[in-house]
Amino acid sequence: MQQPLVKKLQLCALMALTCLSAMGNASTINSALDGDAAAVPAAAPDLASQLVMQALGLIGTRYKSGGNSPEIGFDCSGFVRHLFGLAVGRPLPRTSVEMSRLGEKIARGLLEPGDLVFYNTRQRAFSHVGIYIGEGRFIHAPSKGRAVEIVDLGDPYWARRFNGARRLLPTIIGPALPSTSATAP
Repeated sequence: MQQPLVKKLQLCALMALTCLSAMGNASTINSALDGDAAAVPAAAPDLASQLVMQALGLIGTRYKSGGNSPEIGFDCSGFVRHLFGLAVGRPLPRTSVEMSRLGEKIARGLLEPGDLVFYNTRQRAFSHVGIYIGEGRFIHAPSKGRAVEIVDLGDPYWARRFNGARRLLPTIIGPALPSTSATAP
């Protein structure tokens, strides 16, 4: 019975650290961990921090092909689309391929929290998408039988399949995104 409580406490600690790392530097994080409340920035989190915090709150949500809500479950693009809709108020296109055409290309070494990371998991480019959360990790809805999780970019499976990254924040707040809804026949 204590296992779920421990997991939730670890998740809360990870969320706090991720938020702090997005807003400050390592000394700020270390000071906050040592109990120095004055070290924690008072400013409200930016959109990327909000996006990451909301994503972390969905850890453990089951995978569901075609899913796009916490109640039903998520596939990778449904997860990302849902989060951008919540954090930014503008949903992204439905597929990872369509998402890969948005925003600005970002080199792997320049990733920031909130950037989208793309992978070739089905023998085609941009077949999987996740959200970079900082510290060399990303969060995603993996595959059938699994749940939303955090993984390391350096994991050999993911490193071999990396296709690139895109930065949508803050540019997504600009002009409206292209419509991806199909017209009825």
